[in-house]
Amino acid sequence: MKRIYLPKLGSFGLSRRRQAEPARWFGRLKFRVMPELPDITIYLEALEERILNQPLQHIRISSPFLLRTAVPPIGVAQQKRVVKIRRVGKRIALGLEAELWLVLHLMITGRLHWREPGAKLARKLGLAAFDFPNGTLLLTEAGTKKRASLHLVEGEEALSRLDPGGLEVLDAALEAFATVLTSRNHTLKRALTDPALFSGIGNSYSDEILHHAHLSPVALTQKLNPEQIGRLYESAQGVLRQWIVRLRDENGAAFPENVTAFRREMAVHGRFGQSCPVCGSIVQRIRYAENETNYCPTCQTGGRLLADRSLSLLLKKDWPKTPEALEQFRAVRRR
Repeated sequence: MKRIYLPKLGSFGLSRRRQAEPARWFGRLKFRVMPELPDITIYLEALEERILNQPLQHIRISSPFLLRTAVPPIGVAQQKRVVKIRRVGKRIALGLEAELWLVLHLMITGRLHWREPGAKLARKLGLAAFDFPNGTLLLTEAGTKKRASLHLVEGEEALSRLDPGGLEVLDAALEAFATVLTSRNHTLKRALTDPALFSGIGNSYSDEILHHAHLSPVALTQKLNPEQIGRLYESAQGVLRQWIVRLRDENGAAFPENVTAFRREMAVHGRFGQSCPVCGSIVQRIRYAENETNYCPTCQTGGRLLADRSLSLLLKKDWPKTPEALEQFRAVRRR
């Protein structure tokens, strides 16, 4: 195997500093992920306790990019009582009197906070404040890319147009799950994270579901046998329910402030380079655009190392096929 020089790269994409300080690097990543079904569920439960049947007194918006609708005007939502709270995919929908819906999409770094009545918006991160008699709901967004959005729509039909239409896994029977899963011949990772196929599942929990099911993220949906589909269905329901309970217990009666999809208790997601809690193998990754898929070769791919697009195109025939070959490759580069 010929030696290839990759400057400033340690363990296939992780700098040596990041390898030496995984906990600190882990902490820096924790806000760079979109809240998914378990996180949104906990948000909804906390909001129900605080604002259901409460009047929305005022809406303060500091970012001109947040509000994505002009009709009806945002002012008509003020002084309306919250009568429903619902999840729409990865969005939070607040149902108001007069069939109005305030729909929040937190995107990657948007977060909600519950503060005292009339709380001020943070100068840099604050996007909007929703004032209630008993407190203020703040919407913040970290980072320079302002992607979070707020829609005000009227009626169920208008609300449904914001719904990608994916199947609600926790409410679905196995037959419905199998039908949706095999309706298109995608990789399992792509299928689980497609909001038009499955509602509320994103990058982090799809990694955990696939690891629990012992299935490869690049396996094709239409190549799965009935036993594998059943295993995936049970894992999807089990992992999502388990994390809802875990997050509920973690937050207790407090408003959820530490909403992140990078958690130390996870088996593989966000754990590249660390040991799989099931078999002890090193967790690997596939990187593409701004996303990363984490998996265990031993548990999920029969020991085969999946090609990482960020490096396999560069290495071509020298790309290691197994974790053992990968370690040999690293040893050569360290000389």
